[in-house]
Amino acid sequence: MNPTFRPIDAYSGLLERYVAQLDWSIPYQPNCKHAIEDKDNYACVSDHSNCQDSPIGGYLCYCQSGEGNAYIDGGCPNPPVQSNHPRQPTIGAVYGSIQPRTNCPTSCGNMSIPFPFGTELGCFAKLHLYLTCTPGIPTAALPVLQLTDRTLVTDISIGGGVLQIHGISEPDDFMSDSDHPLYALSGEGERRMVKWAIDNMTCEHAKMNKSDYRCFSTHSDCVDVTDDRTLRHIGYRCKCSSGFEGNPYLQDACTDTNECHQPDKYICKGICQNSFGSYTCTRSSIAGVTIGLSSGGGILFLAAIVAILTRRWKGNVQKRLRKRHFRKNRGILLEQLISSDQSASDAGTKIFSLEELQKATNNFDHTRVIGRGGHGTVYKGILTDQRVVAIKKSTLAMISEINEFINEVSILSQINHRNVVKLHGCCLESEVPLLVYEFVSNGTLYDLLHREQNGSLSPLSWEERLRFATEIAGALSYLHSAASVSILHRDVKCMNVLLTDSHTAKVSDFGASRLIPIDQTHLVTAVQGTFGYLDPEYYHTGQLNEKSDVYSFGVILVELLTRRKPIIQNEHGEKQNLSNYFLWAMRERPLEETMDPQILEEARKEGVMCMARLAEECLCLTRAQRPTMKDVEMRLQLLTGRRVAPRVEQGEVAQPHSEAAGNNGRGGIAPLIGQNSSRQFSQEQEFVSSLLVPR
Repeated sequence: MNPTFRPIDAYSGLLERYVAQLDWSIPYQPNCKHAIEDKDNYACVSDHSNCQDSPIGGYLCYCQSGEGNAYIDGGCPNPPVQSNHPRQPTIGAVYGSIQPRTNCPTSCGNMSIPFPFGTELGCFAKLHLYLTCTPGIPTAALPVLQLTDRTLVTDISIGGGVLQIHGISEPDDFMSDSDHPLYALSGEGERRMVKWAIDNMTCEHAKMNKSDYRCFSTHSDCVDVTDDRTLRHIGYRCKCSSGFEGNPYLQDACTDTNECHQPDKYICKGICQNSFGSYTCTRSSIAGVTIGLSSGGGILFLAAIVAILTRRWKGNVQKRLRKRHFRKNRGILLEQLISSDQSASDAGTKIFSLEELQKATNNFDHTRVIGRGGHGTVYKGILTDQRVVAIKKSTLAMISEINEFINEVSILSQINHRNVVKLHGCCLESEVPLLVYEFVSNGTLYDLLHREQNGSLSPLSWEERLRFATEIAGALSYLHSAASVSILHRDVKCMNVLLTDSHTAKVSDFGASRLIPIDQTHLVTAVQGTFGYLDPEYYHTGQLNEKSDVYSFGVILVELLTRRKPIIQNEHGEKQNLSNYFLWAMRERPLEETMDPQILEEARKEGVMCMARLAEECLCLTRAQRPTMKDVEMRLQLLTGRRVAPRVEQGEVAQPHSEAAGNNGRGGIAPLIGQNSSRQFSQEQEFVSSLLVPR
């Protein structure tokens, strides 16, 4: 089909005498600014292409070289490189430029547009600094510079880090716009001032990130930008150092200021002499001595007053800020929970002040750091009563993490068990809440099992492994059935088992835990846990109950038996869950090829087999067939008491392994107790036998 434009008869004669021009544009977005943000439907798909606002609305695409088709991939030829600077991109840069290309527009109407702001691709440093130059209405008016559809920019200050804007109706309309996270609004009325930042990092972190640090010019400084109304940190900007002026975002653009040529700003009542980065003002010696003597005392007096007032002002600001953080972190709610919970009050759970914890950690000195993780940092602290504690400081103050924090405090305040890490209290006066635990000094069970020291793993006896398993099972059994309310840990793993100096295991990290009502058998929650330990049925259904913790504990049992990590590499070089490999190996391989050789040398084979069978039951894919943690604890306590069948001495009669095991040929001791029969073996032998019976 070939569409044509057919004029009506009334105008056919005119079209024969005059040439007509038809304007067109891409109408799906009002201008280039919105088109660039809609990346999925952006029509300028060719490299080295630019976008241009259309006077009839919408936008057009063109090649930077002036030739080619910007609407097809690869339709524009490569332009020449615009600079020899090693970090400057070519003209094809799209959503941000380290330095602007050479032919960038520098004005819109009577408005100057300094870099890092820009109105065309390749001319702005970051996408949020992209402005729109819109033709004036009516046509005779000058073009105007827009930040948003309803916001006009009337002045840009690079040194002051502000935009003068016009046209906003309400501050909340501007601040709620997710397109402007690096702007902060201030001022009153329609004409307002906007503070802006080049990036959302602090100066400290920005200087470490050399590849994206934007203060390019020599003699430039980094300045942190905060919202005056909320004291929220926005990001950082650049400015020329004192005694220099220019654009700090351009290479070598901060030049020496000649203060002597600006007498209104730099007052000198003597002889002014400019120097590099500064100036001097010389006076006669008599005048200098006179002025110095007359003003010295007054200056000292004023300085003392200013210092006192400044200290008081800073103290009041800190107090208000701490109160604000306390309310934001739901401190009042937590105080009510602790005061209403008798068990928490008896356990001595306390809400600490920020000043106490700063003193305990030497103001969170980096030398006090004892651990770092994905969610925060742990510091070693010494309280005023000489207790040594571990202080957990989160990295992000997100609502979800504050909810987890409240959850962890409310759970831990109800727990009192020798194998559960003790919570001393918390602090709510900082931007992110702090937890204060007892100090557990000997690392984690994961470190002991899997981290090498001096090129080899530390020896770990069978008795120690069995004791670790029994202590962890006892803690989980307490959480499930003995605590005042049933608690599901939901993230049982070796990394969350801490070890004391005496190698006592303590279960920690209850941020993901949940309380389950007595009248419910399970909870439906978003799946959360660690791969390698996650209950498959919980993963597929989202239904959480105590058997999910049993499965995770089964993985710990396998780690203790095999001394292998929860995610392993099998014989074919593929990554595989240790639990799946263990279940397969128990069916297909001899016990000696699966277990850690050290425990096979120390322990009786019957005891190792009992623990392996228990791990198999805990890892059963059907959670209804898994034992409870109370049952697991009891069976491990029997093994810890060495209540397994003794080795057969010479002259004694032992049942053949094949007979004892039945058809599976695994060996062991078969139970010989029926309803009417008498006890044929000891209680210990019957326990071993019960573990070997398929469930």
